[in-house]
Amino acid sequence: MILLMVFAQSSFTVANIFDGIFWFILPASLIAINDVAAYFFGFFFGKTPLIKLSPKKTWEGFIGASVTTLLSAFVVANFMGHFQWLTCPRKDLSTGWLYCDPGPMFTPEGYDLPGWIPQWFPWREIAIMPVQWHALALGLFASIIAPFGGFFASGFKRAFKFKDFGDSIPGHGGFTDRMDCQMVMAVFAYIYYQSFVMVQDLSVETILEQILRNLTFEEQRELYGQLGKLLVRAN
Repeated sequence: MILLMVFAQSSFTVANIFDGIFWFILPASLIAINDVAAYFFGFFFGKTPLIKLSPKKTWEGFIGASVTTLLSAFVVANFMGHFQWLTCPRKDLSTGWLYCDPGPMFTPEGYDLPGWIPQWFPWREIAIMPVQWHALALGLFASIIAPFGGFFASGFKRAFKFKDFGDSIPGHGGFTDRMDCQMVMAVFAYIYYQSFVMVQDLSVETILEQILRNLTFEEQRELYGQLGKLLVRAN
């Protein structure tokens, strides 16, 4: 079970990196941002306990952290989306610099602002990358799942009778305490990317590779004949 939890979930992290470091750094950052924001909002404004298992977590911290995480997701996604070395997918284990077409996901689109805004500010439209809307979905998941990752960690620490996983960050515990639930977030980021973001690669090379790999020689010859007939009719 431990091997399944560690190595199986870690494989999703590796897959996210190959899809573009963007899809690894952004989800991981959102978990950390949510955790730190919850601490500060709870410290300064917290009054209502969220759960008995972790009495220091409050509703004020949860709500404040959720808003902060969503705003951060929208802004950080825009910042990271301008760097090709973050957004380009890696198809092999080479170490060369990455260059690629950013594609529609990282291409800003103009959105007209309401009519009253240009009366007060010199802007008529705002440029937003489509990936920023997807980042909001990641931020929402991080806002919901991060506290429960903290609850699980609190129960684990209480079972072994220690307060924090470390003490490298004064007042926050250790680095592990600030990065709860990274594996669950990585799994969600992978599933979300594959379901709603990834564009199928239908290049000639990809199609030929699929034909050679999945079709028998007879099926390939039949396909060749059918394509020939279609091309003749097209002319």
